[in-house]
Amino acid sequence: MEVVSTGIEGVLLIKPKVWGDARGYFVETWQQERYAMAGITLPFVQDNHSRSSRGVLRGLHFQKTRPQGKLVSVSLGRVFDVAVDIRPQSPTCGKWYGVELTQENQWQLWIAPGLAHGFVVTSEIAHFHYKCTDYYCPWDEGAYRWNDPAFGIRWPITEPLLSEKDRQAPLWQA
Repeated sequence: MEVVSTGIEGVLLIKPKVWGDARGYFVETWQQERYAMAGITLPFVQDNHSRSSRGVLRGLHFQKTRPQGKLVSVSLGRVFDVAVDIRPQSPTCGKWYGVELTQENQWQLWIAPGLAHGFVVTSEIAHFHYKCTDYYCPWDEGAYRWNDPAFGIRWPITEPLLSEKDRQAPLWQA
């Protein structure tokens, strides 16, 4: 497993070893000791799986008082995945990191608690997985607009399919 620093504290790109042959492939998606050596030591309490179609953009989401760390990956399709540092005391507050996660590369992104997260589907469909360090609390959720000029995220799409909640999300106030 290769662990790549992204320039934002608490955001790591993880490239697991993939064993493949003519029959398919095998990848170890979580192993507590190995991930602890990479600095991911918070316990995971909830796993989520979403299926979305091309052009669906989910985000930029976060929880206000019960922030979730997330280890995210794609098992089918491709997404452009983004983490945004919204921690007021962080030296990289307002900065973002984006990467393409695919069924072929099997990469994962670790997003520490306190960051906003979003992704857009760039394949026909995508199956997206989240391992979370806290439970989802609807009363605690927050969101910022996906195309907020303060962040300047370079999404690979200009007219995404959004939920009403994401369409109405506020702009970030640093």
